[in-house]
Amino acid sequence: MHGWTLLGGVAAAVVAGLYVLWGPVVERKKRRSGLVPGLLNLGNTCFLNALLQGLAACPAFLQWLQDHTPSHAHAQPRPLSVALLRLLQALSGAEATEEHLLDASSLLEALRSHRWNISSFEEQDAHELFHVLTASLEDEWDPHPYHRVVPLFDVQALQETETPPKQILCRTQAVSLQASWRRQHPFHGRLASNMICKRCRHQSPLRYDTFDSLSLSIPATVWGGPVTLEQCLRHFVSSESVQGVECDSCNKVGTPGRAEGGRSTFVKQLRLGKLPQCLCLHLQRLSWSGRCGQALKRRERVLFGETLALCPFRHSPSRTDADPPSDGKTALANGACPALPDRSSGSCAYRLMAVVVHHGDMHSGHFVTFRRSPASPRWLWASDDVVRRSSLQEVLASSAYLLFYERIQTTKTT
Repeated sequence: MHGWTLLGGVAAAVVAGLYVLWGPVVERKKRRSGLVPGLLNLGNTCFLNALLQGLAACPAFLQWLQDHTPSHAHAQPRPLSVALLRLLQALSGAEATEEHLLDASSLLEALRSHRWNISSFEEQDAHELFHVLTASLEDEWDPHPYHRVVPLFDVQALQETETPPKQILCRTQAVSLQASWRRQHPFHGRLASNMICKRCRHQSPLRYDTFDSLSLSIPATVWGGPVTLEQCLRHFVSSESVQGVECDSCNKVGTPGRAEGGRSTFVKQLRLGKLPQCLCLHLQRLSWSGRCGQALKRRERVLFGETLALCPFRHSPSRTDADPPSDGKTALANGACPALPDRSSGSCAYRLMAVVVHHGDMHSGHFVTFRRSPASPRWLWASDDVVRRSSLQEVLASSAYLLFYERIQTTKTT
């Protein structure tokens, strides 16, 4: 009897030791077949976990990160790229692991090394973290600002930086952008904008500005009807009238209908100039109460589909919103630069890869993610350490906050 008691005490000591070393048994269990690992909540880090699950569902971003993260020992250290790559590979099934829980603390430490003070005990925003992450990656890959391409026609920026001549797009001639564009991540795109005088049809030079994501405001609905993602995009690129702008063309002597002082009303146009390989759409759900200025959350459901066509929102040199002449050469008039060719492969069609949803109000809440399974066409639902199977119907019925799309590759036929 004494032997059995001694044996039981030894077994209890072994179990206690395993608990100290490995934690509760439930946290060490293998993940179920067809699912991806979950992520430990390190203290209000659901915003981080939701974003990582969304990025892991974008194969183009994962492949690009793998191609640009050095693996040999003598390479320049890039702790953020390495930490992010390891997590995304495990979450996408590219790295073999039987663990059903992962820890993203190494990524938080890498971000803090880039002077981003991200507390794991405060509520944070997934969209803000997305920009923090992309900005930190760019700093890690290209720490010298003069290596980057500045916004085109930004004369002040061009004068302040040592920009190589081949990276400057002049007013009258388009020069292809070189190596700097090749290193930019797949979420990188360009917006094309210009202004057209409503009186003389003078057109300002075409300006390109970069973006990593598009923040779309939700337009007001009529009688509480549904809002579609296409409506949000149309609202984003809709023309805007700007009054009291001095027009050089109208100042010319003999211009018919010229106003005193040469001031006129211009139409500002915005289009998508270069389509990114991966598209991040942010639905702005923050609004302010008119009475007390309190932050409120807009809870309208925005209808979106499994595919998205961006052709109607893409810049076309032969089309403007200000009733251009019929010769189709308006975009090249007045010395304006022609549109930069979009050499990225693929069509204007995109495929939905992940959806980040926020539950709660503007002061507190929880982020979850719907994402594609890497091993099958199924959809998954991830909430920190909990991962379950979902369906396309459940995904499309969700109240999206962030939408991740990937450009559909086209097959060239000879």
